[in-house]
Amino acid sequence: MEKTIPNLFEESVGKYLDNPLIYEKKSGDYSPTTFKEVRTEVVDFANGLLDIGIVKDDKVILLSEGRKEWLIAEMALLYIGAVVVPLSIKLNEAGDLKFRIKHSQSRYAIVSGRQAAKLKGMVNEIPTLLKLIVFDEVDIDEQSEIRYSEILQQGKKLNSNRVLQMAKNVRQNDLAVISYTSGTTADPKGIMLSHRNFTANVEQAESLFEIPEWYTTLLILPWDHSFAHTVGLYTIILNGASISVVDPGKSGMDTLRNIPINIKETRPVFLLSVPALASNFRKNIEAGINQKGGLALKMFKHAMKLAYSYNKEGFNKGKGLSFLNKPLLQLYDKILFSKIRDGFGGRLKFFVGGGALLDIELQRFFYALGMPMYQGYGLTEAAPVISSNSPANHKMGTSGKPVDMLEVLILDDKGNKLANGEKGEIVVKGENVMLGYWKNENATYETIRDGWLHTGDMGYFDEDGYLMVLGRFKSLLIGNDGEKYSPEGIEEAIIQQSKFIDQCMLYNNQDAYTIGFLVPNQQAVRAFLKESGMDATTTKAAEEALKLINNELNKYFKGEFQNMFPHRWLPSAIGILPEALTEENKMINSTMKMVRNKVISTYKEQLHFLFTPEGKNILNETNISNMRKLLGAG
Repeated sequence: MEKTIPNLFEESVGKYLDNPLIYEKKSGDYSPTTFKEVRTEVVDFANGLLDIGIVKDDKVILLSEGRKEWLIAEMALLYIGAVVVPLSIKLNEAGDLKFRIKHSQSRYAIVSGRQAAKLKGMVNEIPTLLKLIVFDEVDIDEQSEIRYSEILQQGKKLNSNRVLQMAKNVRQNDLAVISYTSGTTADPKGIMLSHRNFTANVEQAESLFEIPEWYTTLLILPWDHSFAHTVGLYTIILNGASISVVDPGKSGMDTLRNIPINIKETRPVFLLSVPALASNFRKNIEAGINQKGGLALKMFKHAMKLAYSYNKEGFNKGKGLSFLNKPLLQLYDKILFSKIRDGFGGRLKFFVGGGALLDIELQRFFYALGMPMYQGYGLTEAAPVISSNSPANHKMGTSGKPVDMLEVLILDDKGNKLANGEKGEIVVKGENVMLGYWKNENATYETIRDGWLHTGDMGYFDEDGYLMVLGRFKSLLIGNDGEKYSPEGIEEAIIQQSKFIDQCMLYNNQDAYTIGFLVPNQQAVRAFLKESGMDATTTKAAEEALKLINNELNKYFKGEFQNMFPHRWLPSAIGILPEALTEENKMINSTMKMVRNKVISTYKEQLHFLFTPEGKNILNETNISNMRKLLGAG
């Protein structure tokens, strides 16, 4: 049997017919739709899609918040051999959307009511785009739009046999998805993923995590992410488990506010996360403890210190004399940590972390609370899981062990295999490696050589066989002597260890020293100034805020963090940026990673200034002006 996504789904429907597959919040409560019910809608909708003229190999945009209809629409398209082109709901500029629609040659776009407005009018502007299919019962332009419900109803009248036959005719190496990169340095690339890429990666991920059918998760990541797709949808389907959908509310802010509420309501057993979300979870936990103050705060600090000491790096917890602390830790767990876990529904066993590198301090924090965050590593080009920590094998600070049925090597710049402990490029080979980049043979040739996917990431295997991912080669700090160092670990540590710093980007391109761009946490800085009796709008306050930031960074030169990193890669000059790095100003991409080239090009004058004697003084005029602007005085 061909290992396609429709066949994976059909097998699971056969095994888990009446199991709940997806929960959605309707009329104030979460209600389930079973595997059988979802499958019925998939076939009906697929029939309706055929009826309006969608055929095998057609490209179809999917632009929506996570919801049941997304799953049904995606499966329906894959059943009839069409190709799904998922787009991020964070894409707002018409040019970004038009590029992807034109480049993918999409004939239809399936959208939610909230997202439909972004594409209105494009049917008339893009000749290949024929119609929008709108999930919600909103007002539509009947010339260019059609409702999902109409297609579904029409499909119910038609014989399901043709859809099921088409699903059987789909081949595992057929194109299933074109997933666009964020386009951080040039036009975004369309990553071509086959049915087998996804099903292979689901099988590979099974080697790391056991997902019983009673497991449930709240899918809080955007559904266009390959991580959310492979682990959050297809792995769940394979195992007969269930997902819950975040209540989107009426806006993006509503969606974010609903996440902690929905976690309590759905009581997930595991969650998928990225560092930005994990950091927000931690801040909320610590804010709650700090608010209580007094004995509760002292107890929490002591409990965390004890847990860090006992847990070590996870795989070696309780070793040596630390085992003596186990009874006291069990008490703390009962009276303190379990209460925090109740805020996550009380059943949460673990997080799986993907996306950017996860700071080891953040891993230690959640491990101490009894909700380990197992860091993984992957690329959309690998569908995406390459390695991960897991309940059976984990070592904090690493990206875990490679999945089964995947070759992972570390190569030097001449293509030679390196031994454990030696740093080089991570390359992988397996059935999960993409077909290539859509309409971009040069990029495909550069990335896939002899079946090996060259990730562009620097890493190494440690002595225990755990993969250490250091970061992108393109983002490396390069000293004036040619030595290289990955900045991500330092940047994450600075952000995590200081409540006064929100964002940090380091830079060194064969220069005498490293510089850092920082975005302060405005709320924390204002609170500090208020406690100091200062008016935040004054120049004096801006200078004090800069001294505060400087003191935070000096802890890495002389202080509690002085041995964490080589001093030459710590920032010797600091530039305060006048605004946060966001998706709106295109300095953060849809996976919450900094777009370094964009930051550098936008602030190139300030960057050059930081390599002057005046710029090296943190109390320079540019920093004072930018700090005043951030604090509301500029």
